[in-house]
Amino acid sequence: MRLWIKDPIAVLAAGAERGLVIDDGRIVELVGRSGPVSPCEQIFDAARHVVLPGLINAHHHFFQNLTRAHPQAINKELFGWLKALYPIWTRHLDRDCFRLSVRLALTELLMSGCTTASDHHFLFPRGMEDAIDIEDEEASALCMRMTLTRGTVNLRIADGGIGDDSFIQDDDTILADCERVLARFHDPEDGSFRQIALAPCALFNVTKPIMLACARLAAKYGCRLHTHLGETLDEENYCLAHFGCRPLDYLEQVGWLDERTWLAHGIHFSDAEIARLGRHRVGICHCPTSNMVLASGQCRTRELEAAGAIVGLGVDGSSSNDNSNLMESVRHALMLGRLRYGAAGVTHVDALRWVTEGSARCLGRSDIGVIATGKQADLAFYRLDELRFSGAGDPIAALVLCGAHRADCVMIGGVWRVIDGAPLGVDIERLRHEHGTAARHFLDAV
Repeated sequence: MRLWIKDPIAVLAAGAERGLVIDDGRIVELVGRSGPVSPCEQIFDAARHVVLPGLINAHHHFFQNLTRAHPQAINKELFGWLKALYPIWTRHLDRDCFRLSVRLALTELLMSGCTTASDHHFLFPRGMEDAIDIEDEEASALCMRMTLTRGTVNLRIADGGIGDDSFIQDDDTILADCERVLARFHDPEDGSFRQIALAPCALFNVTKPIMLACARLAAKYGCRLHTHLGETLDEENYCLAHFGCRPLDYLEQVGWLDERTWLAHGIHFSDAEIARLGRHRVGICHCPTSNMVLASGQCRTRELEAAGAIVGLGVDGSSSNDNSNLMESVRHALMLGRLRYGAAGVTHVDALRWVTEGSARCLGRSDIGVIATGKQADLAFYRLDELRFSGAGDPIAALVLCGAHRADCVMIGGVWRVIDGAPLGVDIERLRHEHGTAARHFLDAV
């Protein structure tokens, strides 16, 4: 059934002056001034909306929303922050509170206009071995697209790891589960709702053999690879002390320096390293809010793109952000970029491109992230009738500069998932109460 999204205030797509037509979950026409080429059975009056491609979150840690603004962790940089939170996660993380954290994170993302999410999950305490399955169930309930990343922590503290030994799994268990979730969930086809990536957590809490093994599995199954890299100077110093090389050199040693890989943060790279990343078409997920909260530094987005690397956007963990609002991160990406590159160096169009097309490319997808014929009908609709937008001129720029933070409607695969700001099928008050109750247990260490 053909649906005409009619006469929006603006669309982030050239040639769509009067909107777009959707049929069978795809965009089939950008409507010019003369109207649709053939009749449409349904019409959605978008006269109050600015329409964007659905936002895509390329890096997150859903479980961390249980420790937002935690008194033990605020005002710390990454390594101190991790050392403060790992013991708390160890004591309290279980399948019930994890499920609530996933549900809350996905709902919060969806309400901000996110249609596809990636979560870097690497903690599998006893009784929660099926964490990836829980994430699939919660994403399915909201009908959101998701790249599930099967993470890993396997380096013990005695061997130099930064983490908590209670979360460590042996290599055979890790690799068997990687193959299990790949076989069960990974769908590489156009329009897929579920894909898998393999994601050892970071160079300071995984072993070299597991990095090598994941690279082999990714090549075997045609999936992507993900990890943290270049986030802090502490990580750089750790790598030099333990491996005798810089982080990017280590990444190449383990067979990860190719277009199958996208990295979270990517801050501390030299000019020569940025050129290498570009040559190999590596993706970098820029996490501006987390980088500011933890004082990690600034990602060199313009140099990376100029070199040929792909830049996407992510909210990162919900206790290093401390929220899951992807539209807010777009504004932070713009503002942080201007501090580095000047007022004309990064525009609102750049920031929106990173969170849509850029993030899609980080996840290895060409079917989402843009409003164009043949692409999936994943769309976010924003209204400009709040006080914050009064007097705004350019409507698309206003979303970023004036600080839009909540979508009015969201469509995924041509089906409405948010209407009038409310996610369908979610009792927000109940979710807030249940999640808040669970999160209070994580404060007993204070």
